Amino acid sequence: MNARHDASYKHLFSSPKMVQHLVEGFIPDDWMKRLDFTTLEKIPASYVSDDLRERADDVLWRVKTGEDWLYLYFLIEFQSSVDPWMAVRMLTYVGLLYQDLIKGGRVQGKKLPPVLPIVFYTGEERWSAPTDLAELLPEHPPGILGNYLPRLSYFLVDENAYSDEVLASLQNAVAATIRLKRQETAEDIARLGAAMRAWFAGDPELQRILALWIREYLLRDLKPELDVPESYDLGEVTMQFAERIKEQIRQREQSALQQGLQQGLQKGVLQGEALLLQRQLTRRFGPLPGWVQQRLQDATSDELETWADRVLDATRLEDVFAR
Repeated sequence: MNARHDASYKHLFSSPKMVQHLVEGFIPDDWMKRLDFTTLEKIPASYVSDDLRERADDVLWRVKTGEDWLYLYFLIEFQSSVDPWMAVRMLTYVGLLYQDLIKGGRVQGKKLPPVLPIVFYTGEERWSAPTDLAELLPEHPPGILGNYLPRLSYFLVDENAYSDEVLASLQNAVAATIRLKRQETAEDIARLGAAMRAWFAGDPELQRILALWIREYLLRDLKPELDVPESYDLGEVTMQFAERIKEQIRQREQSALQQGLQQGLQKGVLQGEALLLQRQLTRRFGPLPGWVQQRLQDATSDELETWADRVLDATRLEDVFAR
């Protein structure tokens, strides 16, 4: 994965619709599902320095819970490898958020607002790092030290942790983006695209967001040099996706065919060289023993060339194949 991949996801979770679908589909908490998502408000996270953004990018939202705010801190982890110290990084990010809220006078009374840290992981291998900071600290610190160890956990959404069956049962926009990347044939993409249009038929804004993400994914992640016509229609963009998959399959098949032909030609040339050398050896030394036949069969082009040079001067068969 790379920064282009991350950019498409950061754009995706800059939509309140997608934030709502993530919460409703992936966070197993009934109270969270009852939030008033119409109050979702995106907050700039400019207080995080550039050096801390080296491996990830973040999106910050807040939503009303009665008279107070709940902050949803999305950290999009796009690296292919798992960061074992993610809990420490998240502790830093949440601390910086609280510091910024205090500086900006956005803390009501003397209580800090709750923050739900969410890591959305898009890498290829399964996430294996601790999601609780306590797992990175001594289990039984001596004396009173246990009372003063920092505490923080983050909620993990690991794309690889969800089976196709679970994702299909959600009929959820975030689940659909994960499934879309897993499809291997144009027909599968077309079927999923039709299902997505049916699921979100009453929500043109969500369809536009998904279409935009698919188009960005085509341009940024699959093949930037492809000519992808500008379109924000979910059906049309899904068909473009299917066509690009068809094209990639054709290219892979052509490449494999060409590689096979090349290997066949090389093998044929090698067999011809071995046969010619066998005839020369037979004329010079008579019928060849089995070990010579095996050496000729397993020989490389360089070996055959060396042995052919030795045939002219060798007085014994063993001299030709000397190491």
